[in-house]
Amino acid sequence: MNYSIIEVTDKKIEIEFYEVQAKLYRNDSNWIRPLDAEIKRIFDPKKNKMFLHGKLCRWIAQDEKGETVGRVAAFIDLDTAGLNDQPTGGMGFFECINDSNAAFALFEQCKLWLKINGMAAMDGPINFGSRERWWGLLVDGFSEPSYGMNYHLPYYRDLFEAYGFKNYFYQYSYLRPVSTENLSPMFKEKAERTARNPEYRFRHINIRKLKREVEIFRSIYNRSWVNHSGIKEMNEEDAALLVKELKPIIDERLIIFMYHNDEPVGFFVQIPEINQIIKHLNGKFSFFHKLKFLYLLKVRKICTRIIGLIFAIVPEYRGFGLESALVMEFAKTAFSKNFPYKDIDLTWVGDFNPPMMRFQEQIGGKIYKTHVTYRLLFDEEKQKNDFSRCPRIGKTGKPKNNENKQNKL
Repeated sequence: MNYSIIEVTDKKIEIEFYEVQAKLYRNDSNWIRPLDAEIKRIFDPKKNKMFLHGKLCRWIAQDEKGETVGRVAAFIDLDTAGLNDQPTGGMGFFECINDSNAAFALFEQCKLWLKINGMAAMDGPINFGSRERWWGLLVDGFSEPSYGMNYHLPYYRDLFEAYGFKNYFYQYSYLRPVSTENLSPMFKEKAERTARNPEYRFRHINIRKLKREVEIFRSIYNRSWVNHSGIKEMNEEDAALLVKELKPIIDERLIIFMYHNDEPVGFFVQIPEINQIIKHLNGKFSFFHKLKFLYLLKVRKICTRIIGLIFAIVPEYRGFGLESALVMEFAKTAFSKNFPYKDIDLTWVGDFNPPMMRFQEQIGGKIYKTHVTYRLLFDEEKQKNDFSRCPRIGKTGKPKNNENKQNKL
């Protein structure tokens, strides 16, 4: 069958772009429809600041009968495209029937558009936004998705790899109960050693002083992540927008900052697993649905799981047990009498980050979902012979002032 690829240029086609996902997943009981407003915000230049330094285009695929059978978006972030060995764009929000002709036509359209706009490769499926949401293709663990995480049909992997995409990095999501079970003795010993050192202290976020908290969060984030491949600095506006989005669901018990003397050196940001609520809203968020959301969150308290959204230790403090101390500080709260959460869905970790993978395992986390970020080099010879996986993160050698933090602890 031949398929037509149609650019999203009007309201009617845009509706098809959103509704095709519901049609494809209508018989899948594990799928949770994301809030329509959150997805639409990604494609709105007035609401998504990525458009200030990037561009995007969307398409749907229709069969010979005019039935919509797939969709995709391609985009360029000019701030990060040049940070790779070759200019690299992105594609995402891919959905498609199990037909390689339809899928390949969508992939080909993305490739063509990106080449016209100066790109030599594309990553996907990724987000036209930050990495903590809508990033990667689900390839294992087809249970209900966590908030902001992609859920896909199992055959998508075959479609991506048959077209020529290669695994750029695995993304592992870890799950563990809220308990001290399966903590390694070394982990506990490191945490206790840090706790005895008066130079280190912890505190929870203060929601009444969010402007100050945003700046502290941003400073730690930028020092921790910006030097890694494809991650750009978070500016004041980006940080404020992130906190604004999270403010209605912030539980102060779930966000902790760590200080060395008066210097912020780490944080652990968690939120309630609100997909346990969103699954009851069918993608809608009208005034009525907002009331229902707040009722289920604040009154019924149906969220029994936490999502570890972002974890960071600034580079010069890594590898000296501070990660353990930060988690054990949270444990003090988790074991309080009225703590309502039973499980922690830990933030996904790329296989480019072995130290963080080991850390997740030391705290008893078990991999329960795997996503893949794929990459396709447009030059077929380079894709065949010169493809490189994502660079690995290693431990930073010496902390500030050449002092050995291990000895200090």
